[in-house]
Amino acid sequence: MSKYKIGLVPGPVSIPEEIRRAYLAEFGSADLEEDFFQLYEKNERTLQQILKTKNRIAIMSGEAMSILWGALKSTTDQGSKLLCVANGLFSLGFGEMGQDMGLNVEMLDFGLNSIPDFDEVREAARLYRPDIITAVHCETPSGTLTPLKELGEISREVGAVFIVDFVASGCGCPVDVDLNNIDIGLLGSQKVLSMPPHLSIATVSDRAWRKISAVNYAGYDALKPWRNGVQNRYLPYTHDWHAMSALEASLNLIMQEGIEKVYERHERVAKICRDGVRALGLELFPINESICSPTVTAVNVPPNTDWKTLNDKLRSEGVVLGGNYGPLAGRVFRFGHMGAQAQEELVVSALEVLKRVL
Repeated sequence: MSKYKIGLVPGPVSIPEEIRRAYLAEFGSADLEEDFFQLYEKNERTLQQILKTKNRIAIMSGEAMSILWGALKSTTDQGSKLLCVANGLFSLGFGEMGQDMGLNVEMLDFGLNSIPDFDEVREAARLYRPDIITAVHCETPSGTLTPLKELGEISREVGAVFIVDFVASGCGCPVDVDLNNIDIGLLGSQKVLSMPPHLSIATVSDRAWRKISAVNYAGYDALKPWRNGVQNRYLPYTHDWHAMSALEASLNLIMQEGIEKVYERHERVAKICRDGVRALGLELFPINESICSPTVTAVNVPPNTDWKTLNDKLRSEGVVLGGNYGPLAGRVFRFGHMGAQAQEELVVSALEVLKRVL
């Protein structure tokens, strides 16, 4: 039992009882049971509906970072050119991963509290002619949300595979995979899906599958085995049946509420959070509120205190918010109002405690 009555960290989020119960059921071997594969296919269809895509979906074991690595390794080889569209720590991380892999990486860095300039991206893409273009939809450390349509169009113009991390936004706001020409869209189970960090999920277009087949990467995080693995009833490793059942429970909650109502709830709670923060005299980190994410709110630490002191006082009152990373560490803290935590009463209660502590 958590000692924090009000939990608003931006992932892993709190897990509803309906999802926790799914981990208590007894199952056979996921390698051999037809029921498992039928459950996988059901979850795939529901994800396709929510994410608005006809693309096949790989539902893999492992925390979300594993599928970020897997997407890059599965679509590149020595000499591949990667254009990293960066406006935050995680999108910069895509470029750093590519550099670590020995790829030719062009970094377009638009800063930590903005969104990309699409004219600059188009010009760079036409000059560089990348094989891969990467972007992050919701920059969780910065609290920003990047529009994807223009980036998808640019990727098509130059023939690049478009890889998008929507780990912290998928299922909490529209990502419209097919409309935005996303070739590989990356999702994790510990954010809006309100599960433990057990699953990494990827939507994969036909263009991406052709690239994956040509690269032919083999490894635990490889996407290639998932193209026909479920149809052939033969997966590359023993899957987690409990996690697959929990995913079903999570998706059922979304479908029962209604996809549009889920999106509206996240928008409503995010606005309550932002308005409440400003009412306390605090500043949002994103300079332009129109680019704020509906799943996370980033706030500047007030000048009259420091994050450690503020965090300790909040925790002593039963409230846990998120700290930050890299150059934002100690400067910016975050409310994670995503999935099960996108609740008005949670955010209002946290703001009341924050006001008292300040």
